[in-house]
Order: sequence, then structure tokens, then C-alpha cells
Amino acid sequence: MPSGARLVGIVCAAQVLVQIGAFYWPALLPGMMQRWSLGNSEAGWITSSFYGAYMLAVPVLVTLTDRIDAKRVYLFGVGCTAIAHLLFGLLAEGFWSALALRALAGLGWAGTYMTGLKLLADQVDARMMSRAVTGHAASIGISGAVSYLLGDLLAQAFGWQIAFASAGATAAIAWATVALAVPGRPPPAKPTAGQPAGLAALFDFRPVLRNRSAFAYSLAYCVHTLEMNALRGWGVAFLAWVAASAGMTGELLSPTVVVTVLGLLGTLASVLGNEASIRFGRRRLIVAAMLLSIAVGALIGFVGSTGYWLAVGLIVVYGVIIWLDSSSLTAGAAGAADPARRGATLAVHSMLGYAGGFVGPLAIGWTLDASGGMSALGWGLAFGLVALLMAMAMAAFVILRPRELEGDRGG
Repeated sequence: MPSGARLVGIVCAAQVLVQIGAFYWPALLPGMMQRWSLGNSEAGWITSSFYGAYMLAVPVLVTLTDRIDAKRVYLFGVGCTAIAHLLFGLLAEGFWSALALRALAGLGWAGTYMTGLKLLADQVDARMMSRAVTGHAASIGISGAVSYLLGDLLAQAFGWQIAFASAGATAAIAWATVALAVPGRPPPAKPTAGQPAGLAALFDFRPVLRNRSAFAYSLAYCVHTLEMNALRGWGVAFLAWVAASAGMTGELLSPTVVVTVLGLLGTLASVLGNEASIRFGRRRLIVAAMLLSIAVGALIGFVGSTGYWLAVGLIVVYGVIIWLDSSSLTAGAAGAADPARRGATLAVHSMLGYAGGFVGPLAIGWTLDASGGMSALGWGLAFGLVALLMAMAMAAFVILRPRELEGDRGG
């Protein structure tokens, strides 16, 4: 049986290998839209199909970890991810095939992201929980950030098909690593006191929704993920449009480099944000991040469209603000959960998050098409809509007023 620290290391390394190909699609989006003659809404649907499949599958897959070994669910998810990336490189040839295979990748991530967190949550003590969540999020954030640059480099050197196939290979390595290095944990033969007894009770999410604190963190996470995935899905395309409009397509910092740097800085901001939550108060940090993201989101499309370097600066600042409360929200939901229903709580948390993630890229694509295509007005309205949704989420979070966690200031 590996130690707690070694288990964290194994799971985080596996998550890096699975996540490394997750954002090859948005990194290559401008070229793929031209190659397959995709409209903005079609591109948005392909991007969102990943999050839509995740949203539908995660309540089942993560909740099952309250009853069966999380390792088995995790390996199923990683296997789906490996197959999806490999087949995308081999078979994708247009809208429908890309839509289906990105959805399969989303199904795989539904069995991987929160189940990996559940593997850790079941085996670390309460004092270590928040930092274990942060380390898990950091490993995913770093590999997700690198995904943009690596996907672009592989596509330029070997073609987009090889780029996606290589993502399938790294996911297969992750599968073998967890299968061999993480011991199985047989579930209890019978539910312990306070745990749901049958399958109907297991998938009864009403007790989770009645947990006011956990639900408040999850509701905020929904719009947080909407905002994050709108930027992830369209950040490269926005910068590429600004660069082309300004005649600066040969600049040193390409859009994929900028979004990679954004992801790395955002991951650092997420880690530091969680530490700030512990030190200064979780609610205070989250509301501050929401306020800042509303302010920048309302400006970025209109102001950033006027110059490439201004757009780069605003995108990076916006991304850092978005990521600032990422770990704080997930740690808040996990820490506020009833231990007997932690899997179900994380399932609801993740489902709400990726419901937002599904809407975010679509909202940008639809708004661009409704406003006549990519233009300063279109981008301004698109990001402004995201800012408006965040303002509504902040109001709900303040009204629900979730409790601080044990170890937080005021907890």
C-alpha cells in the first residue's frame, strides 16, 4: 500500500498524462474551422460536446465510487479517453465525427477527473484535504496549459492526426500506471451507518442538494467553469482574430503560447488562491475573484479587440482571475460534504460545473453568429454575456453564504 504522499504523486502524474491532450482541439480550432468549413456555432458545439458528455456521465460514474472501488471507475474513464483521442486522429473528418469523438473524450474525463480526486479524498485526513485537492488541480492545470502549446507544435511538425493519436498514447500510459501502481480498495460489504443502502438511495441527490454550504460552492463552480471553458475554448480564436485584424500574425507570442502561459499562471493562481482562502477566509476570496472577473469580462471583448498586445494582457489577467478561486470552490464543496455522501457531492459539484462548461463555449459561438460573426462588437457582447452570468452567480453565492472549512480563517 503506497503512502499518502506517494499515492498523491501517482494519481497526479496519471492526471498529467491523461489531461495533456485535452485541449488540442481548441488549440487547433482556427485551422480546423477552415479545414472543415465550420461555422462559429458548429465549432462551439464540438467544443461543448466534451463538457456535455461529461455533465451527463459524471453523476453516475462518480456517485458509484461511494459503493465500488474508485480505481475501477477511474480505469474505465482513462480507457475511454485513450480510445477517443486515438480515433480522433484516425477517423475524424468533419463536424459529426468530431462531435461524437469529443463527446467520448468527455465521457472518459467524467470517469477520470473527480474519481481521481475521490481516490485521494478517501485516503487523506481532513487537515490535508484542501492541499491534496489543490495539488490534484495543479497537476491538471499545468498539463492542460501545456496542452495548447504541445498540440500546436505536434500539429505543425507531424500533422493534426498524429497530435491527437499521441494524446491517446499518453492516456494509455496513465491507464497502465494506475492499474499497476495503485492498489485496489474493496468497498465495504454493507453500507455503514449514514450511507445510502440501495442503488435508488445511492443516486438520491436530494440530501446533497439540501447541504446548503456544499451546494453554494457547487453553484458558484457552475458559472466559474462556464467562464473558464468559454476562455479555454475561444481564447486562441479570439487572439488569432485580433492578430489578423491588426496584421500581426508573425508576432513572437502566438495565441497558443499566450494561452499556455495563461494556463500556467492560472494554475499558480489557483494554488495561491486556496492558500489565501485558508488564511483570509474562503467566502471573501471567492467573492473578490468574482467581482474582478465581472469587471474584466465586461471589458475584454470591446477593449481587447483594439490591439493584439492589449488583448494578450487582458486575456492573461482575465485567466489569472478566473483561476484564482478554482481550487477554493472544489475544496469548499469537498470539505462541506457529508463524508458518507462525498462521492455523490463531488458528482453533483462536477455535473453543475460541466453544465456551465457545456454552455460557455456555445454561448460565445452563438453570440458571435447572432451579432454577424467575429467583430469587436461580437466579441464584446460574447464576453459581456459571460460577465453578466457571473454577476448572477455572485449574487446567489452571497445570499446562500456557505460556511468556511475547518482550518480556514473563521472556520
